[in-house]
Amino acid sequence: MACFLLSRYVCIFTEKLKNQAELCIFLSVKFSNCNGKRKVQYESSEPADFKVDEDGMVYAVRSFPLSSEHAKFLIYAQDKETQEKWQVAVKLSLKPTLTEESVKESPEVEEIVFPRQLGKHSGHLQRQKRDWVIPPINLPENSRGPFPQELVRIRSDRDKNLSLRYSVTGPGADQPPTGIFIINPISGQLSVTKPLDREQIARFHLRAHAVDINGNQVENPIDIVINVIDMNDNRPEFLHQVWNGTVPEGSKPGTYVMTVTAIDADDPNALNGMLRYRILSQAPSTPSPNMFTINNETGDIITVAAGLDREKVQQYTLIIQATDMEGNPTYGLSNTATAVITVTDVNDNPPEFTAMTFYGEVPENRVDIIVANLTVTDKDQPHTPAWNAVYRISGGDPTGRFAIQTDPNSNDGLVTVVKPIDFETNRMFVLTVAAENQVPLAKGIQHPPQSTATVSVTVIDVNENPYFAPNPKIIRQEEGLHAGTMLTTFTAQDPDRYMQQNIRYTKLSDPANWLKIDPVNGQITTIAILDRESPNVKNNIYNATFLASDNGIPPMSGTGTLQIYLLDINDNAPQVLPQEAETCETPDPNSINITALDYDIDPNAGPFAFDLPLSPVNIKRNWTITRLNGDFAQLNLKIKFLEAGIYEVPIIITDSGNPPKSNISILRVKVCQCDSNGDCTDVDRIVGAGLGTGAIIAILLCIIILLILVLMFVVWMKRRDKERQAKQLLIDPEDDVRDNILKYDEEGGGEEDQDYDLSQLQQPDTVEPDAIKPVGIRRMDERPIHAEPQYPVRSAAPHPGDIGDFINEGLKAADNDPTAPPYDSLLVFDYEGSGSTAGSLSSLNSSSSGGEQDYDYLNDWGPRFKKLADMYGGGDD
Repeated sequence: MACFLLSRYVCIFTEKLKNQAELCIFLSVKFSNCNGKRKVQYESSEPADFKVDEDGMVYAVRSFPLSSEHAKFLIYAQDKETQEKWQVAVKLSLKPTLTEESVKESPEVEEIVFPRQLGKHSGHLQRQKRDWVIPPINLPENSRGPFPQELVRIRSDRDKNLSLRYSVTGPGADQPPTGIFIINPISGQLSVTKPLDREQIARFHLRAHAVDINGNQVENPIDIVINVIDMNDNRPEFLHQVWNGTVPEGSKPGTYVMTVTAIDADDPNALNGMLRYRILSQAPSTPSPNMFTINNETGDIITVAAGLDREKVQQYTLIIQATDMEGNPTYGLSNTATAVITVTDVNDNPPEFTAMTFYGEVPENRVDIIVANLTVTDKDQPHTPAWNAVYRISGGDPTGRFAIQTDPNSNDGLVTVVKPIDFETNRMFVLTVAAENQVPLAKGIQHPPQSTATVSVTVIDVNENPYFAPNPKIIRQEEGLHAGTMLTTFTAQDPDRYMQQNIRYTKLSDPANWLKIDPVNGQITTIAILDRESPNVKNNIYNATFLASDNGIPPMSGTGTLQIYLLDINDNAPQVLPQEAETCETPDPNSINITALDYDIDPNAGPFAFDLPLSPVNIKRNWTITRLNGDFAQLNLKIKFLEAGIYEVPIIITDSGNPPKSNISILRVKVCQCDSNGDCTDVDRIVGAGLGTGAIIAILLCIIILLILVLMFVVWMKRRDKERQAKQLLIDPEDDVRDNILKYDEEGGGEEDQDYDLSQLQQPDTVEPDAIKPVGIRRMDERPIHAEPQYPVRSAAPHPGDIGDFINEGLKAADNDPTAPPYDSLLVFDYEGSGSTAGSLSSLNSSSSGGEQDYDYLNDWGPRFKKLADMYGGGDD
């Protein structure tokens, strides 16, 4: 098996490069033995000028003029395992610039053969299998043809004896993108069909095959690598067209600002993709046209000059250019972008007051009002911590009566009063105020004198409320003082010492109306007896409130409370408690426990003494009282039996006052029949224990009054109905304005004009006999089935005197009739006959009587009589 060696020059020195070479790929060398598994290390004979990578790519290390001295050098290859060495000579030549004509006249491919040295192995010669060895093919992108363009010829030494067919496979051949590379199956000539673009595919990896006419493989497939050589056909492109950065004002030279970045689609490892940056222009150009510089390789922008001042220049605009070919202005392609650098604010300007002294005034005793408005100027950026002012009172307010708040919008200082000020104590304040920022000033900057000012505050005198001192005022007095007794003097003070004002006093609150106050001097005198036991006295204290008013403008007033602590005297006699009780008719088993109620307090209350009076004599004969202790006693029946009823037992109770007070209290005792447990069992228990005679009488009176009211209401309703009916008769239907429709039956022409068959009314049973109705379907309210009663029959021509007897007989028969109403049935009336003894009303002739009367007065009676006025007041018509 034969081995194939192939090489080709891939870097051409053009006249445009002026015979210079630097890191240019000249060619690729590769060694492969027949088994294709050896690892080879490459070296150059001129390492100072040329370098060989591990993949066999040869580079120029430095720039040098191409001469005969540098035109030749050697490349060594060494097997890393067996340490076997080979070498190949490389000769460089200068060729003109690559043009379309030069591509057409490209030289034939030269083969570089690595001769293999045969060695002994175990004393025997080893036959090596030969294989195809083809170095990478380097093809410039964007070639203009003509196409197809021949690249290399693949040939096997067996084509001398056999008829072979060649083919290639892989991306670019039979795989997408297909059709880029084709091969002549007979001659093995590999060609490219169109220009290549390195930015799309930088390397193609194909495999070449050699088969006989029967399709049998005669050589192992061999790899063909086609490297697309980069051309400078892409400009640099910035990632952003506008770059934004910031830098603090006052920054020192060398301060980092921002980084701009551009990319180039060309090979970054070649000159075509190596970018360099530079600043084309700066706007504005103050204070220096070169305030910034840029690292030409990294794109980092830094400051190079001092003097950045936001208050003078707030923003800089830089035009940045990126150029490939390492920034070569002649051959490199370039592009531009804009860098906007904002100078950020630092606190390098302290706040300064617009005036050295500010003035304000405040009424006394007023708080939370604005006294003065302090204004400052600050050149820093508004509404930032370096601009926001903070005010501080450094002097003139030892008691902390003032505070300064900052207006967030205007940055002004608002001086306010936080504690009330008394004009009589302080008439004026002179405050020392300092203004600072929320953040400290920049290093090296001091606060000027303009950052401190004074505030002169004048206090305005106003009319203040008079006040009582002390308030409340407490005095101690015994109860029972007579009217007209002077208790005390309760006066108020006026805090306005610089105003000549008079104070007058009035009573504001006196629940029991016991006191009066002199309007001029404030003396308080009693007008009634003071009673400690009054419901207006709480915990022995009586409260009265008085008002003091001055005559200032406007008038002011103040209130004061007088508290009278009333000392108890023995002015209330004790009373029995409870006032009602019950016991049994026999002494056992019940007894009555009683105590005393005294509105006085110690020592004018208990202990109490209990006794029964001597009269009436039956009290001590029937009852006995036993003192249990100082507050309680026990009442018992003295006799063995006392008839049930209500008894009033007088009891004498004496307190321990000095002098003592005694009182006879009545205890109402209800004596009742009791069971074995001592509980009352008679019916009168409720009356005896709870309701007395007066209560029962009151209840009965209430019931009677309620019944009378109901009766009066019924009478009033009936009278109202009658009046309503009478009013309706007086209303002419034509004049009635109410939304009603009155319907009346036709009366006909009188009794003589009507001739009805009344037999059905006289004998209603003939209409529907009860006998024909089936049993069980009769209504409950229907007339029951009984024998017909014998009602009297009126004669055909009755005498008027018989009417009374006829009615009485009919009433008696109806009372004895079990079928009489109420039920839903036809009422039976006897026939009265025809004719009327009263005669006919048609004989009345209104035109024949009263025709001479004057009816004009009917017009004055209102619209209801207008119809009559039209009928009778119309004259002869």
